[in-house]
Amino acid sequence: MSRLRDGHAVELLQGGEAYFASLVQAIGQSEREVWLETYIFNLDRSGVLVAQALEQAALRGVKVYLTMDGVGTPDIPAQWRTRFDRSGVRWSIFSPLGRIGLFIPSRWRRLHRKLCVVDSSVAYCGGINILDDWFDPNHGHLGEPRLDFAVRVTGPLVSDVSETMARFWWRQNPSGELRTREFPAAWRDLHGVMRRAVTELQAPVHSMNGGSDLVAPPGRPAAYAGLLLRDNLRNRRKIEAAYLQAIAAARSEVIVANAYFVPGVRLRRALVQAARRGVRVRLLLQGRYEYFLQYHASRPVYGALLAAGVEIHEYAASFLHAKVAVIDGIWATVGSSNLDPLSLLMAREANVAVRDAVFASTLRQRLEHAMDNGGKAVDAVEFARRPWQQRLKETLAYGIMRAALLLVGRRY
Repeated sequence: MSRLRDGHAVELLQGGEAYFASLVQAIGQSEREVWLETYIFNLDRSGVLVAQALEQAALRGVKVYLTMDGVGTPDIPAQWRTRFDRSGVRWSIFSPLGRIGLFIPSRWRRLHRKLCVVDSSVAYCGGINILDDWFDPNHGHLGEPRLDFAVRVTGPLVSDVSETMARFWWRQNPSGELRTREFPAAWRDLHGVMRRAVTELQAPVHSMNGGSDLVAPPGRPAAYAGLLLRDNLRNRRKIEAAYLQAIAAARSEVIVANAYFVPGVRLRRALVQAARRGVRVRLLLQGRYEYFLQYHASRPVYGALLAAGVEIHEYAASFLHAKVAVIDGIWATVGSSNLDPLSLLMAREANVAVRDAVFASTLRQRLEHAMDNGGKAVDAVEFARRPWQQRLKETLAYGIMRAALLLVGRRY
């Protein structure tokens, strides 16, 4: 069972406006290192502000490491390639597609994390790409901002994020500089593991789904938090397991907001069982067409969920991009992982799990506001009467997704 550690201050950031303002400020105050990973880095109005902050940090001697995904960001403008190179920003595009592109199943494994660490003292994690809230690359200008969240964290978790990002960078970007860093980096990794082990033995610990109410010592942050990773090595099912544990332990309420919701058998069963034992389960899902597969493949699971008493709300005020949950008003998670096969089985993802009543209450209020002001409840009777053309699209999309999983040898 995953463990959460004490001593964190966690701030919820809703939308790009709040996230970029905090991120740019932190980068602007950096003195030693900035690590940034993102799926999309769009040099639009908001992206330019982040790019300028990275450039200025590098010019004043800060070591800046920027990693973007080869699907989300296949390239960056020549002007910014030159500016990054001249300023000293170290930048990399993870797994470029090349000519054959996504026809090779192994290339479906993408870098979908949105992480940042500044000076090993503050970390950011969430679902927000470096992309303006009011613009979509495929659909153009949006009438309302995209709904998404991130967190700003200080405390022991920051070292976990820092070590995760550093290891990934040096594995993907071997160079002469690496040789001078290999032993020091390895020593830091070992020292970090030993330090965390000692801390966990000495400090009170909560599981992802249990524990008593927190009482913070004077002047000390109360939030328990933990970093949840998904990769193809040690952390294959860590994020999914955290959801399953928390839902299984829910006593009164489960709220999940997820952009691309195609849950596997275990997650569907957990939600149904929670609803049947009297837990109020509410899902806030994508109600606006974005991509054929993700939009249509999610709907074949609606029937069983609605029949069990799960409430489904479709958000259509703008695009829903959030990947968050609140359970029993105490446990919450914010991150990059959708509840679909790509995120849970193939992509590199990162979530932060938090056990704190104040933080959970804030996120819960934001989600209820979105349900009330941009969501529409799905009626079970009306859903059952949807036209055959809609059912055909759903069956086709779900079938394509299942066939894709067979190609990569995964079960879901």
